Amino acid sequence: MPMSAPSIPPVQPNQIEAQLIRIPAGWFWMGSDAGQDNERPVHQVWVDAFRLASCQVTNAAYAQFVLAGGTAPAPFCDNAGFNHPEQPVIAVSWFEAAKYCEWLSLSAGLHYRLPTEAEWERAARGGIENALYPWGDAPPQSLPGYEARWKHGPEPVGRSAPHAFGLYDICENVHEWCSDWYQADFYSVSPERNPSGPEHGVRRASRGGSWRHHIKASRCAARSSIPPEFHYADYGFRVACEG
Repeated sequence: MPMSAPSIPPVQPNQIEAQLIRIPAGWFWMGSDAGQDNERPVHQVWVDAFRLASCQVTNAAYAQFVLAGGTAPAPFCDNAGFNHPEQPVIAVSWFEAAKYCEWLSLSAGLHYRLPTEAEWERAARGGIENALYPWGDAPPQSLPGYEARWKHGPEPVGRSAPHAFGLYDICENVHEWCSDWYQADFYSVSPERNPSGPEHGVRRASRGGSWRHHIKASRCAARSSIPPEFHYADYGFRVACEG
């Protein structure tokens, strides 16, 4: 069975709550023939309606979690290049991200969680089938101001235009933790409806681009993963909840 975050006591609802975007239920083609082996086979998937935060969790929001006694401060909280209140919180482990979701659920009265890989890709595509990126097939270098962005770290969230579903910074800024265990060949055995990944593994799945990669924005279908206890400076997360 998947590993779960340790329980924490309820706290007062004084945190910064996420703006949630409703992602409609529907079928979509998951994966890409233009990508790596772990993105194949391309297969049709149904995802129930759910809600996803419009932005990645920020330093300001995560600080409320820390103040409530939920966890230790994030590793780069004293680094001037990474601690702007509106930058995404970085270098939190999968366990800390899951624990944040538990705390937010207790505080806000909704069931917050990390999105599955299928939910994340469905949302990232914005209803555009078979496109490489949320905006279409044009390369990331064609984005306005691309060459001037992400010089020293992730940008404050929500500074660029949202995509078709209303999400900001999707496929860019930081990798985002997903709830699934990672399995390279999972697509060959994935169920059609609401896949949630294999039952066990050694790495957790993540999605999206990174401020420190040579190409800063990722394709919608691109997959990544690291062990859940790792703290990487280009890893953050956004929260999901039921639709």
